[in-house]
Amino acid sequence: MRIIQSPGKYIQGPDALSSLNNYIQPLGSRWLILVDSAMQHQVSRFSTKGTDNLHFHLEPFHGQCSRLEIQRIAEQAESQRCDGIIGFGGGKVLDTAKAVAFYQRLRSVMLPTVASTDAPTSALSVIYTEEGEFDQYLFYPANPDMVIVDSTIVASAPVRLLVSGMGDALSTWFEAQACYESRSANMSGGQTTRAALTLARLCYETLLQEGKKAKIAVEQKVTCRALERIIEANTYLSGIGFESSGLAAAHAIHNGLTQLDDCHHFYHGEKVAFGTLAQLVLQNSSDAQIDEVLEFCISVGLPVCLEQLGVTENVQEKMRLVADKSCSEGETIFNMPFSITTESVYSALIIADQLGRQKLDLAAQG
Repeated sequence: MRIIQSPGKYIQGPDALSSLNNYIQPLGSRWLILVDSAMQHQVSRFSTKGTDNLHFHLEPFHGQCSRLEIQRIAEQAESQRCDGIIGFGGGKVLDTAKAVAFYQRLRSVMLPTVASTDAPTSALSVIYTEEGEFDQYLFYPANPDMVIVDSTIVASAPVRLLVSGMGDALSTWFEAQACYESRSANMSGGQTTRAALTLARLCYETLLQEGKKAKIAVEQKVTCRALERIIEANTYLSGIGFESSGLAAAHAIHNGLTQLDDCHHFYHGEKVAFGTLAQLVLQNSSDAQIDEVLEFCISVGLPVCLEQLGVTENVQEKMRLVADKSCSEGETIFNMPFSITTESVYSALIIADQLGRQKLDLAAQG
């Protein structure tokens, strides 16, 4: 079967949260708001505007989308007799909210405060250990009921988070292509539709056309058309593109990088960006294609070599570990349309690192 999936409703625009209560009222009256600690001061923008039949319970997020945190929030939602959960924050907050909604059979509304991942729209969560290492993907039978992106809030977030979102979105088209060619199942167990493949391609084209302007807008704390398009690319196009097309080497390599202490303070999309470069090397993409991706990454500030991800010592030994982890049983790297070995992945990591270094040297000279 060919399958495409998406959230029930996607809403994006300046000051979108001002109308939140109107959107959620038909879904339920009692809501748990799981909120990132940095965004607690923003909750009053909607929770204090509740009508008599809307009730909110605020629960601060403890920082990691882990089994323990999911269990803790689920117990709170049950004790508060909630109809639904609102995730208000970054990707880990949203992934935790989705997990709680699944286990407690609640309505789910995602309010991403940054455009740093495609987590808001998807029917899966990335589960980490308490130490921050990748644990597993948790899949759900349905996507969130609603995703609401307030671009005014996104514009005021740190620019590095927007850029990280572009790094995550960068992989979408290349992983979609790989899955299409190998006829691998997408995240819902079906074949890729032409619509999903088209959205994945549009995601990549939007990044190239609008990425640099959008970064400048966030640096200046303003909104513009370019920023709105990048928010849509990072969140919706990438979300539908990856979920309905599939993941491949770039995200598997990201998962391998998470086991290195050197990389723990780098964002998901920053590691995925380097994983994308490694995938391009692994599949022997043209020099022109690799150069295009390298130039884009450098233009917006995404890492293109291991040194920029904090890996400066024992590089070869650490890349052996990353290659081994990337090729763990069940990993998405086996969706590539050719045979994969840990040795070929190791080679791709080393070559991608050198290509990135050379490109940085050329950029510094010119």
